[in-house]
Amino acid sequence: MTFSLGIVGAGQFSARFAKLFAAHPGVAGVHVTDLLPERAERLSATEGLTGTFPSYEAILDSPAIDAVAIFTQRWTHAPLVLDGLRAGKHVFSAVPMAITVEEIAAIVEAVRATGLTYMMGETSHYHPATVHARQRIAEGAFGRLFYAEGDYVHDMDLGFYDAYRYSGGADWKATASYPPLLYPTHSVGGVLGAWPTRAVSVSAIGVRDERGDGVFDRSVSRFDNDVSNATALFEVAGGGSFRTNEFRRVGYPAHIRESRFRFFGTEASMEQLATVALWQDKKGVRDISELLEPRKRTAPDDPSLQDVAPELRAAFTSGCAPVHDRSRLPRAYDTLPNGHEGSHHFLADDFVTAVNSRTLPPVNAWVAARYTLPGIVAHESARQGGARLEIPDFGDPPAR
Repeated sequence: MTFSLGIVGAGQFSARFAKLFAAHPGVAGVHVTDLLPERAERLSATEGLTGTFPSYEAILDSPAIDAVAIFTQRWTHAPLVLDGLRAGKHVFSAVPMAITVEEIAAIVEAVRATGLTYMMGETSHYHPATVHARQRIAEGAFGRLFYAEGDYVHDMDLGFYDAYRYSGGADWKATASYPPLLYPTHSVGGVLGAWPTRAVSVSAIGVRDERGDGVFDRSVSRFDNDVSNATALFEVAGGGSFRTNEFRRVGYPAHIRESRFRFFGTEASMEQLATVALWQDKKGVRDISELLEPRKRTAPDDPSLQDVAPELRAAFTSGCAPVHDRSRLPRAYDTLPNGHEGSHHFLADDFVTAVNSRTLPPVNAWVAARYTLPGIVAHESARQGGARLEIPDFGDPPAR
C-alpha cells in the first residue's frame, strides 16, 4: 500500500522530511504548500516533489491527497491538525501537539472519532539515551525507577534569533518570546518515552528574562511572556518524580547536544551530559558514550543547509547511534541525510508504516498528549508562582 502526502510549510525543518517522505516506498507522491508560494516552489524543485498546492485548503479539498504533514509555527499546529482530520486526512505534526488543554482534548477526540492516524514528530522519543533507557527499563536493569531528568537547553544566541527571523517576518520578536514550557516535548518526551508512566501533577518556576533586547518582553510578546528559563518538577503515577528544564538563556553547548537525560533506580542509574554518558550501579561506573553517540551524516556546509543558521546545523547533520536498530528502515534511507540524533529516519518511517498498516504509531495522539500536557500545566503553575497543579489525562490509546 502507498499513500499521497501534502506537506504544509516549506521551512527549514520540513525540507529535511520532504526528502525522506519522497524516498519512502510507502509514499506515492509528495506535494507541498506554503504561505510564501516561492518557498513551496523552491522546495518542490530542489527535492523533486510531485508538485505544489496554492493553499492548505486546496490540499484538504483534494481527493488525491491522503495525508498531511504539518511543519508550521509551533502555536498553529492544533487548528491545522483538526482541519486535516475533519477533512479525512491522516496527520503528521511537528511539535508541540497544541498549546491548550482544550486543543489537545479536541485532537484526541477527533482521532478517536475518525479512526485516522495522528502522529506527533517528537525527536526525543528516538534520542539514543531514550532508546537505551527504554531498553534497560524493560529489562528491569534499573530496579525500581523513581526519578528522572530531562533538559532541553538551547540558548537563543545559538541559532534561534536567525530561525525566528526566518519564520516570523517583521514581527519576529513577538513570536520569539514563545514560552519555554509550552515547548516541553523535547524534555518530557525523552523521559516518558523511556519510563512507562505519566505525569499527574507539577510545580514550576520561571525566570524572568533580563537581556533587554525586545525578546521576552511582555509589551512585545504575543504570548504575554517575559520568561526565558523555566524548571518544572512532576509527580508521576505509581510513585516517583521527574524534573525538566527548558532554558533559552544558558551557557551550554546546544550545538553539541540540545536534549539530555538522567534516570535513577534502586539498582542502577544512567546520566548523560553534553559529551559523555555513564551507566552506574552499586559496583561502579561504565562509560556508554560510544553506544549513544550519533555518527555524522551530513557535512555542515551541505548546500541543503544554506537557510539554516550555522549554530543549528548540527541538529540536521547527525546520523544514528549504535543503539539504534536500523534493520526495519527502508534501504533507501541508508544514503539519505538524518538529523536530531538519528530520529528523522524513524519518525518518517513510523508515520508511513502506521498509515499503511492502520496501526498506532509510537507517538500517537494519546502518547503525544502525555508528552505535551505536562508543559501546558507547568506553564500555568509558573504563572501562579509555583502552585502545584494536577495534570489531566486522556487515558491509554485503544488497541488497534
